[in-house]
Amino acid sequence: MSQTEEQLQTPRENKMGVMPVPRLLLTMSLPMVASMLVQALYNVVDSIFVSQINENALTAVSLTFPIQNLMIAVASGTGVGVNALLSRSLGEKNYEQANKAANNSVLLTACSYLVFALVGIFGSRLFFSMQTPDAQIQEYGFQYMSIVCILSFGVFGQVNMERLLQSTGLTFYAMITQGTGAIINIIFDPIMIFGYFGFPKMGVAGAAAATVFGQIVAFLLGIYFNFRKNTEIQLSPKRMRFHGPTVKTIYAVGVPSILMMSIGSVMTFCMNKILLMFSSTAAAVFGVYFKLQSFFFMPVFGMNNGIVPIIAFNYGARNKKRIMQTFRLGCCAAFVSMICGVIAFHLIPDQLLGLFNASEDLLAIGRTALRTISLSFLLAGFCIVIGSVFQALGNGVYSLIVSVCRQLLVLLPVAWVLAMTLGLDAVWWSFPIAEIVSLLVSLILFRRIYRQRIQTL
Repeated sequence: MSQTEEQLQTPRENKMGVMPVPRLLLTMSLPMVASMLVQALYNVVDSIFVSQINENALTAVSLTFPIQNLMIAVASGTGVGVNALLSRSLGEKNYEQANKAANNSVLLTACSYLVFALVGIFGSRLFFSMQTPDAQIQEYGFQYMSIVCILSFGVFGQVNMERLLQSTGLTFYAMITQGTGAIINIIFDPIMIFGYFGFPKMGVAGAAAATVFGQIVAFLLGIYFNFRKNTEIQLSPKRMRFHGPTVKTIYAVGVPSILMMSIGSVMTFCMNKILLMFSSTAAAVFGVYFKLQSFFFMPVFGMNNGIVPIIAFNYGARNKKRIMQTFRLGCCAAFVSMICGVIAFHLIPDQLLGLFNASEDLLAIGRTALRTISLSFLLAGFCIVIGSVFQALGNGVYSLIVSVCRQLLVLLPVAWVLAMTLGLDAVWWSFPIAEIVSLLVSLILFRRIYRQRIQTL
């Protein structure tokens, strides 16, 4: 066999096993952090334009967030399972299993889309009638939710393609797909909402149309990059057959991750119900908070998208030193991002809220909300990075336990009690209280998984 033939048959050594960890984490995470920041910008700009219609439009989009978050939960949770299995298989040099994971992920993505398309067709009006009696908010919400669900093949496909690129270390291309989709959304938001350049004036429906258009373009770019640039996996319609053991392994990590992120939708829905007891403006403030906090959380999530394949690969390669070095660097970077959020929310809350055409009532409620909730940021970064370790090591159940404790067992009950006893301003303290519990549970579970999985390497 010639040297050229041998090189073709033997895949090159993956950078996740040989590159110095600080440089590797930077190269793996920086593209995703950049794209996540663009994504955060898109989230904010989307709501800024919608708020120019009126406050009810902003409230309707805010109330749609649980459904959008649920779609992202299913797409990203499945992606986490694929990411962990695929990266681990590459670390073990099991290329057949890596290809099975990649091709099965496409089939699982298609099935997920079909479910949400049906939700959009049959469940949109019911969803809003359960939350508010305001007819205008219901109509705005129906328009927005039905479009983003029925055309959600874009977001499901986009997330799937990006996860495949991340799993093999090609985060730069994932950055391009995500960034391009977000930029297209930002450009077309005002055009479709207000009817510029010959487009019809679509209002809230225009915001939804711009969103799905950007997602579809990102999906198509992801297909191109995976077929043309991703040499470590082979996507092919002939290979796309359900393989039971592979699906089971994906969802062993994916289902807990889906449930963990879905809990966020349950929390948001219930928190909106609590806030609507005071006013629709309070619910709008909660929606604005989620948009603004994404500037500080999205970089951490972007970094986590780099951390998970690095730790999973080196766990497969049984390299304890690189696992722990990646974890420590991730914690430091997450803390810096969170500190920036605390400073911004405390020093310039009025300016941030003013971006959303804020009324005096929204400013008064939002000022207290941002300053109080941001105290939880001081601990949140550590919890997020520890959760990425659980996912990378194939133990998504631990992440689920932490999420259930934080959002269902602590946050919502405390918020309800504070609402009933001390009023609206006190409700926001439920977030720092819940984060303290989350950190304690995370540290207990991390100590356990370290002894079971990492210490023995």
